[in-house]
Amino acid sequence: MAVVNYATKNLAIKIVYYGPGLSGKTTNLRYIYFKLDPASLGELICLETDTERTYFFDLLPIRAGMIGEFKVHFQLMTVPGQVFYEASRKSVLKGTDGIIFVADSQIPLLDANLESFDGLRRNCLQHDIDLNQIPLVFQYNKRDLNYLIPVETFNNLLNPRKCPHVEAVAINGVGVFETLREISKLTVPAVREKYFGEKRRAEIGPAGPAVPDAAGPGASASSQGAAEGVDFTPPIEEESLQVTKVKVKSPRDVEDELDKLSREYSEKLK
Repeated sequence: MAVVNYATKNLAIKIVYYGPGLSGKTTNLRYIYFKLDPASLGELICLETDTERTYFFDLLPIRAGMIGEFKVHFQLMTVPGQVFYEASRKSVLKGTDGIIFVADSQIPLLDANLESFDGLRRNCLQHDIDLNQIPLVFQYNKRDLNYLIPVETFNNLLNPRKCPHVEAVAINGVGVFETLREISKLTVPAVREKYFGEKRRAEIGPAGPAVPDAAGPGASASSQGAAEGVDFTPPIEEESLQVTKVKVKSPRDVEDELDKLSREYSEKLK
């Protein structure tokens, strides 16, 4: 759930990017990190273990305007896609306010998408998260490749309740900010209602982080909602990417570190 600091008037909304391995979750965060004004960003943090493959929890706080007197920022996180990190994926989902499911559009990976989404259902149940109620956006990534799963098939298998979906080529930035806009449009009014008693407005899109217009024909979700409090600069060079690495040993360490990071960011963003 959102972290509210009444002393510093800060509110942190947690968004988790979930999906199979190599579907493009970290690519989304890296592109956002390159594109946004550095003044609007926090650190890009990687939690890694001693195992051969590093798994990423890319926590990227983005300042995103105001709700009443409270300064809002989004904490964007990814889960490790590999199946043997199930416990760690579960830890990252704890307390999430919204979920972006990043699916790989290649036909041979249909089963991997279905398996990952089934895992999402199980992990949500263990955290008492109702997947039918929590803000959820689908990103169908890698739409620039050949032999793609049709969007209609994705929606029939993964998205029968017709949540917003965005076609994307995350490596080129197509659909990345459109996806972020869609999840902000769902999470911000839910937080307003839960913590401040403001009723959701059905016809007027909630204010979310400012994002550029669709980079191509891939964005199929609506793009309503007022721009608020975030400026944009041209992408920086990838070599300039600064990542803070934190060593952890177990899923419990991951959970403790994430709680600590959330509290620290809520306290220091004034």
